Amino acid sequence: MATTSKARTDSGIAPYAGLWDRSAILHLLRRVHFGVVKEDIDYYLSKTLTQSVDDILNIDYTPPAPPINNYNDRNTDPNVPAGSSWVNDYNAALNGTRRQSYQMWWSGQIINHDRSIREQMVLFWHNHFATQTDVVGWANFCYQNNATLRKSCLKNFKTLVKDITLDPAMLIFLNGERNTASAPDENYSRELQELFTLGKSLDSQYTESDVISGAKVLTGWRINKQDGTVYFQENRHDTNDKQFSAYYNNKIIAGKTGPTAGEEELDEMLAMIFAQNEVAKFIVRKLYRWFVYYDIDEATENNVITPLANIFRDSDYEIKPVLEALFRSEHFYDVANRGALIKSPASFTHGLIRTYDIVMPQSTEYVTQYSAWGSISNFSRLLQQELGDPPSVSGWPAYYQLPQYHELWINSDTLPNRNRITDILTTNGYNYNGYSLKIDAVSFAEKFDSVSDPNLFIKDLLEFLHTLPAEDAQLAYMKSILLSGQLEDHYWSDAWNAYINDRNNDAKRTVVSQRLSFLLKYLMNLGEFQLS
Repeated sequence: MATTSKARTDSGIAPYAGLWDRSAILHLLRRVHFGVVKEDIDYYLSKTLTQSVDDILNIDYTPPAPPINNYNDRNTDPNVPAGSSWVNDYNAALNGTRRQSYQMWWSGQIINHDRSIREQMVLFWHNHFATQTDVVGWANFCYQNNATLRKSCLKNFKTLVKDITLDPAMLIFLNGERNTASAPDENYSRELQELFTLGKSLDSQYTESDVISGAKVLTGWRINKQDGTVYFQENRHDTNDKQFSAYYNNKIIAGKTGPTAGEEELDEMLAMIFAQNEVAKFIVRKLYRWFVYYDIDEATENNVITPLANIFRDSDYEIKPVLEALFRSEHFYDVANRGALIKSPASFTHGLIRTYDIVMPQSTEYVTQYSAWGSISNFSRLLQQELGDPPSVSGWPAYYQLPQYHELWINSDTLPNRNRITDILTTNGYNYNGYSLKIDAVSFAEKFDSVSDPNLFIKDLLEFLHTLPAEDAQLAYMKSILLSGQLEDHYWSDAWNAYINDRNNDAKRTVVSQRLSFLLKYLMNLGEFQLS
C-alpha cells in the first residue's frame, strides 16, 4: 500500500546501467550485510554487478553448530556437559539460562556471517513471523524457530508459511496448541492473514468470519514437550465444513477426519490464501522497506512493487528471484535510496564488530566467547532491538509504524547510547575474563593504502564509514586530530611512518593509536554514521 503520492524517483526494476564502483558496492553491502568489511569491497570490485548479486544470494543452508552449554560455571546442567549442545535436551528448569545462551549464539552467527545475505534474511523473517523468547519459554523451541527461518530464508515463501504454522514456538506464541474444536482460538488465523500473508491494505478484504473459519481449520495441533515434535490430535479437531467469504470466492473447506485431516485442511486453506494477488504485493512491500526505503509512493508502487510482485507470483512464491531483480535494478542504486535509511540497532552493533574486525574469543574459550557475543546482543537490546524479542507480533515498529518508520530507532535515549557504545569501544573497551572488546584503531587503519596521507586517508575513511559527504569544517577538524593540532601534513605522515618502520615500538604505536582512536570516535559520533 502506497503511503504517499509524491514521487521521490521514477526509476523501476530495469537493470542498473550505472557505474559498478565502490559507491555502488558499499550501498549494496550496507543493506545486505551487518556492517561493511573492507576486504569485501575489493572482492566485489573484481566481479560484475550480476556476479556480485548472485554471490550474495548464494546461501549455504548447512545448519551452523547449535548453541552450547556456556553456563555451567554458574548454573550446573545435569544432562548436558559444559561445551556440548543443549538443543536436544528438554529441561524446563534451565529455560531462562538457555534462552540467554541462544541469544548469545544468534549474535555470534551474525558477527561471523559469510558474504551471503543469510543473516539479514533470518532477521527479516524473525521480524515478519515475530515470536518472543520470554513468551515461548522453551529455549529449545526458540532455537528450532530460528532453524526453521534459517533453512528456508531465501527459498519458497509458501513452504515457509506452512513450516511456521506448525513451528512449536509459533504454536505457543499465538496459542495454536490451545486451539480446539470445543474452544477455537483465533489468534494465529488472524495473524496468518493480517500480518503474515495478506496485510491490511484496502485490497485485503478478508472478513472476521474468515478468521473464525481459519481458526477451525487449524484446530488439533499439539507439541510434545519431551522432544519438540509437533503432532495432530484428531479428537481436538473441528470436523465440520468451514465456510469462507466472497473475498475467497465463498470457498468451503470440507471437514475431514483421520490422522491427516489437519494437514489436508491446512494445505487447502493456504492454497486459498495464496491464490490472492495481494499476498505477493504485501511481502514485496515488506522486503522493500527492509532493504530499500520506508516510504512507498505511487511511483514506487507502480514501478517497483507491482512488477516485483508479478515476479514473486510467477515463480510460485520463490523469494530469491524477487531479490535478484531488486538488487540488480536501477531503483535500488538510485541516488535517492543511498544513505537513506537509519541503521537498525542489530546492524549498528554487530556491524561495529565486523567493520572494525574486532578480535573475538575463539571457540576454545567458549565461555568468554559467548560473553562477548552476549555483550553485542545486549548493546542491540539497549538500543531497542533485542534479538528474539520484538515488542509484539507485528515485529519492531520501525518497519511498520506510520509516519516515522526507521526514525523510531533514534531518540533521546538511543542516540546517546549509540555514541556511548562507540566511545567505549574506541577508548577503554569492555573488559571481562581477561578479554577486551575494543577497536584496534591501528590495525584497522593498516587496511587502507592511503593512511600516511591525512587528506586521502580521511577521504577513504569517510567513503567507507559514512554515506554522505562531510562539510569543510568537519574535514578540517578531522585533519587536526591526525595532526595533533599542528598545521603541516607531515606531522601525521611522520608519526605514521615512524610506527610502520618500527612496529614493535610501543611508544610510537601509542602516538598513532591515540590520534586514530580520537578520529574514529569523532566520525562515529556524527549523525552520518547512523545512516545506511
